[in-house]
Amino acid sequence: MDERENNGILPEEEGGRIIDVNLTKEMQQSFLDYSMSVIVQRALPDVRDGLKPVHRRILYTMYENTLWPEKAYRKCADTVGSVLGRYHPHGDASVYDALVRLAQDFSMRYVLVDGHGNFGSIDGDPPAAYRYTEARMNKLSVQMLQDIDKDTVDFTPNYDDRLKEPTALPSHFPNILVNGSTGIAVGMATNIPPHNMGEVIDGMCCLIDNPDATLEDLMEHIKGPDFPTGGIIMGRSGIRAAYATGRGRIIVRARTEIEENEKTGRSKIIVTELPYMVNKARLIESIADLVKDKRIEGISNIDDHSDRNGMHIVIDVKRDASPQIVLNRLFTYTQLQSTFGVILLAIVGGEPKMLTLRQILEEYIKFQLEVITRRTQFDLKKAQDRAHILEGLMIALDFIDEVIKILRASKSIPEGKQALMERFGLDDPQAQAIVQMRLGQLTGLERAKVEEELAGLREKIADYLDILASEGRRLAIVKDEALEVKRKFSDERRTEIAAVSGEVDIEDLIPVEECVLTMTNFGYVKRQKMDTYHLQKRGGRGVTGMNRRDEDVATEIFVTGSHDYVLFFSSLGRVYKLKCYEIPEGSRTSRGMNIKNLLPLQPEEKVNSMIRVQAFDEDKYLVMVTKNGVIKRTKLSAYQNVRKGGLIAVDLDEGDSLSWVRVTSGHDDLLVATKKGMAIRFHETDARELSRTARGVRVMKLEEGDCIVGMSILREGGLVLTVTETGYGRLSEQDNYRLQKRGGKGLINYHTERFGDVAAIKVVDLDDDVILISEDGVIIRIAASGIRICARPSKGVRVMKLAPGSKVVTLARAPHEEDQVDDVAVEEDGDPEEGSDLPSEEESFEEE
Repeated sequence: MDERENNGILPEEEGGRIIDVNLTKEMQQSFLDYSMSVIVQRALPDVRDGLKPVHRRILYTMYENTLWPEKAYRKCADTVGSVLGRYHPHGDASVYDALVRLAQDFSMRYVLVDGHGNFGSIDGDPPAAYRYTEARMNKLSVQMLQDIDKDTVDFTPNYDDRLKEPTALPSHFPNILVNGSTGIAVGMATNIPPHNMGEVIDGMCCLIDNPDATLEDLMEHIKGPDFPTGGIIMGRSGIRAAYATGRGRIIVRARTEIEENEKTGRSKIIVTELPYMVNKARLIESIADLVKDKRIEGISNIDDHSDRNGMHIVIDVKRDASPQIVLNRLFTYTQLQSTFGVILLAIVGGEPKMLTLRQILEEYIKFQLEVITRRTQFDLKKAQDRAHILEGLMIALDFIDEVIKILRASKSIPEGKQALMERFGLDDPQAQAIVQMRLGQLTGLERAKVEEELAGLREKIADYLDILASEGRRLAIVKDEALEVKRKFSDERRTEIAAVSGEVDIEDLIPVEECVLTMTNFGYVKRQKMDTYHLQKRGGRGVTGMNRRDEDVATEIFVTGSHDYVLFFSSLGRVYKLKCYEIPEGSRTSRGMNIKNLLPLQPEEKVNSMIRVQAFDEDKYLVMVTKNGVIKRTKLSAYQNVRKGGLIAVDLDEGDSLSWVRVTSGHDDLLVATKKGMAIRFHETDARELSRTARGVRVMKLEEGDCIVGMSILREGGLVLTVTETGYGRLSEQDNYRLQKRGGKGLINYHTERFGDVAAIKVVDLDDDVILISEDGVIIRIAASGIRICARPSKGVRVMKLAPGSKVVTLARAPHEEDQVDDVAVEEDGDPEEGSDLPSEEESFEEE
């Protein structure tokens, strides 16, 4: 067989050059290349000028074609053809659609193209074909291209290397915020709302004047989005979230007014502004359908009286209907109220990046500093070159007669130029300038005029050098030029921002105080003020924490700040986030609220861990362990932006469940124990850092039928409590568990074949209480100090006597309470239940 055939390459005479490739690898690489092309070259705007490539190419082509605002309109077909032929190797429809959008005052807050003809409407009417419409640049788009001929931005070859196109426009205003952008790429999308130009420039100037300005400082100037169609934004919380994190949800309502006719007793709802990107014709059609289907009652007629003077939709309300109720239903069921999902995603340095408001302004200011620097360098070189020529002319004026004599004696221009250079020490550009002048001009030069121009150039050169040497000067220029754009083009805000009852920044109204959070075995959670648990002297009876109805007991108890975050991790591997103050406050004896009323849990989902987080520090980690022995370690900061519907914390295998979650410092030792009596101690860094949605790695080898029953962080002074399903338990020193590598079988923690399977482990202190719960709902609370400290494999003592067939199912650590009796199952009169299987104190601690 031919060697080429062995390589998978057929001879050219047998059908050409065919190369075998791995289909999987080729598809992966090709899709990756395609994805990056869509992300960078099509769907996402550049943070510097806020434009996608197609919009930038349209404006630059119009600039090249000198379609200035003061010149006549030109057919859009000409512009579209020029864009396609020079820079944009795609379909003409995509270019024309992009051009049309730049001219639509209901799509752009500040239009960048001056269109003439039918460019569509808010009713969704399509624009006329490009052979009928005309367009030119407007004064604002000129501001975006100003100084582009002064080497202010980089240029890159076009698709066929014939021409060069700019990678960004100089743009003397932050267009990415002013006009916003919407686009869907591959695996990501952007949705940046438009803003008021005056507010954005004021916010940028605030950041220039005060580089340490906070988000609140910036929002003093940038109030929120300002949509071209007006409307009313309901509340500020969504705005603040979007500016702080790059993501947020903004509720926008139509501007409406209720008119009442006292004579007829009938009312009308007048709609004068719609939420951004809402199609008016479809909205009216949807309202009519809802009335027809009787989902909205009380409407007798709908008319659209909109004209060139503005929008005017009239909704007639029946005489016996309440117009406010009808309006509320319209807000609920139609696009008179819509949600704008903010995603501040843009291209930064050639890569997509999620940005905050501050980061967008910082990137724009950095870009403008570069533009000013490059423009100044260009002007400096031009001034230096001209000054150099004038210095040569000054020499010529000083020796005018000799210059004329040399030129007359020369047989050719090169000879004359060379003679001037040798005689007066001129260089080629200076000599060339003298030679190219007519004799009459040379003799008629006025010395004062040359000296004046040269002096002016030297002043400019000194100024340019000062600008290049001083960032403060450059920042001042950025600020002054932006304020000039504001003066020329800024207008009044169109979108109102309304305060929402109940949505006032609630954190400002809630005092910062310590709280006790409690979660029970049955999923009830409550918040109590710390002073509920007042200090008592030794020997006191304590206070009742909660009534033990239905044999429930607190399994999670900790102290946290009222403004701290609480993360809830469920058995399905999801995480939910609440502020502490969002958990209802309960009395000492109340049960609290079921967690399912606070979190959108699925029917089979159960919260297994509750973690308090004061700040999502970059140097802290979350360690998660599942029942089937998978461990995952992720940065705590990865869980900062948890949606209301929850977030995937760990990708679980079928049949597995997330059971233990702990916050670690990055330097902790962990102890994991199994049902069949094995345990392993390892350093947390043995579990490598993984992404939020990753599956995790094996924590230890499990025998068939074995599973994980507990995970704890070892701490100085703590003791390891092991409790079996049969009610035996012991405390062990941490040194009994030597440090091993993650993934091994571990050490024998308990002889389960003799004393029963392990129910749980917990690291406790001697001054803690321990709560044990049995399968049949019996609860006992005992002092940890009453449990004997034994070596690792020992049986220990009986800590809970069980009814026949019952077993211990869970273990909780709680603060010690003196003479606590409330945790024992009791009747209404306070006496132990007759026939209770709870052991007496002597039975509980008898050594076996």
